[in-house]
Amino acid sequence: MNQTVLESKKGVVAEIGGKFSNSSSTVVAEYRGLTVAEISELRNSLRAEGVEMKVYKNTLAAKAAEDHGFGELKGILTGPNAMAFGKDETAAARVMAKFAKKHKALILKGGIVEGKVVDDKTINELSALPNREGMLSMLLSVMNAPLSKFARAFQAVADSKGGSAPAEEANAE
Repeated sequence: MNQTVLESKKGVVAEIGGKFSNSSSTVVAEYRGLTVAEISELRNSLRAEGVEMKVYKNTLAAKAAEDHGFGELKGILTGPNAMAFGKDETAAARVMAKFAKKHKALILKGGIVEGKVVDDKTINELSALPNREGMLSMLLSVMNAPLSKFARAFQAVADSKGGSAPAEEANAE
């Protein structure tokens, strides 16, 4: 019996470690005081953004964190915690922070972003950023702006010379 419990715990530690490895971001939040309905609402909001939320025993999460080089995470693994694992660097932070603004019982504690343990301030800063597609859109519009300005300037020059150009061509022949 004891051996099967140990094997089960090792399996959970491996599962958590796999989630740490396969996620671009992990957010740890204390959910004490949330109702079952509020937790379900949070899970649905996260799922809509491609983020998975799980609740693990702190000792098992701490062991997995230590095994994967995130030992600093152990300090925030106290109390009832939920972990949100996202493929996008900002999605988990964005959804959790938005939910925490409406539900004061949800407290963001920290997490892991791109392989680095971060505090709650960093998680809140990340939550203000748009998702990957939004960032790419912003980058493309910044890159496109000089070309657009050049095209408008070129068009303005062409328009201003448009009335006299045919006459000049006629005089040239």
